[in-house]
Amino acid sequence: MSAVEINFDGLPGPTHNYAGLSVGNVASQSNFGEVSYPRAAALQGLEKMRRLMELGLPQGFLPPPRRPAAQALRAFGFRGGEDEVLAAAAESDLALFRAACSASSMWRANAATVLAAPDTADGRVHLVTANLSGMLHRSLEADETWALLKRVFPNEDRFAVHGPLPHGRHFGDEGAANHMRLAASHGAPGINVFAHGESRGGAYPERQSRRASEVVARLAGLAPERTLFALQNAGAVQAGAFHNDVVAVANGPVIFAHPEAFADPARLYGELHARLPNLQVVETFGVSLEDAVTSYLFNSQLVSLPDGGMALILPSDARENAAAWKAVEAVLAADNAITQAVVVDVRESMRNGGGPACLRLRVPVDGPARAAIDPRFLLDAARWETLARVVEAHWPEKIAAVDLVKPELWTAAREAHAALEAAIA
Repeated sequence: MSAVEINFDGLPGPTHNYAGLSVGNVASQSNFGEVSYPRAAALQGLEKMRRLMELGLPQGFLPPPRRPAAQALRAFGFRGGEDEVLAAAAESDLALFRAACSASSMWRANAATVLAAPDTADGRVHLVTANLSGMLHRSLEADETWALLKRVFPNEDRFAVHGPLPHGRHFGDEGAANHMRLAASHGAPGINVFAHGESRGGAYPERQSRRASEVVARLAGLAPERTLFALQNAGAVQAGAFHNDVVAVANGPVIFAHPEAFADPARLYGELHARLPNLQVVETFGVSLEDAVTSYLFNSQLVSLPDGGMALILPSDARENAAAWKAVEAVLAADNAITQAVVVDVRESMRNGGGPACLRLRVPVDGPARAAIDPRFLLDAARWETLARVVEAHWPEKIAAVDLVKPELWTAAREAHAALEAAIA
């Protein structure tokens, strides 16, 4: 089967802020209370999308859910008009209010786990919406994301969009950030690797449960011989790799990973080699876990180029970290499929702990499935320009911590969401 991968990037929303909501995410917590720049965040995200389009790759986008999420707060007993609900929540439970203002949906790697059609029992692309139970602010996204995915992928002959699993730690599911697919090509049958944590103590929570990953595999009808489960290295989690895509990324038959990404890398790579003879494991040496988490070297996108070879889409932080950049140069000089490094500026996202790989959801599709996607969410030059104009006109320039509780910001955010929806429609 001939297929391509479409990256659907999350557009950073107009309430992008640094509220330090993500325990275990070093950048998120260390930048708590800093001034954020929502307009710059969205424009940086759009520029990354355009850079991939310039490489000849198809590109999609996913709009942010409406924030502040006054409707979600009603479930916690707040009543009245939207501003009354928000004011009451800010007054009585500031942490809950901040969760309702989060723009964390930009990290669409956590929207769902995507299972490619050649691997599934019914030959459809399956998208299992992540419940994101590990963090309150992210759990508020789950049902909205489910509705959005059904809107973008409406054709049930080509796509199966599943709702989120039940909430609770037993089914903690963080989506594609803990899933890798290895295959000879996007259209060939592949091996699905589900990275997961377990309860081992430590300051930082391990968010992805193996039970949830097993359910995701069953929902898509993955055959056991196409499914592997790999325990994350506890040291990596406690160093700040709260998702596995902070320390490993895969594309085609290539996996680019930190040597300490997995609890038992020899077993994992041995099983992969047995099932995928042309597997290439590209490891780096001399990059500490601290450097990996600081630079987000492994949170790069690894993409197949139209003319052959692969490119790493790296955050500028990786170029500024001497150990990380030395590793990139070594990878490019070595005998492997990675032939190009493309540096992008996504600093506003990075300051909240999300690199290039966090910002996108990968969806492999053949021709008929691609044609069945709602075209309003696929980018071309004209649609990109429209989105950029909306952001420049309506996204706030900056948000200080004290601004979150101001009704004028809530009004501006509502107007921004309305302008974006009008542009999509």
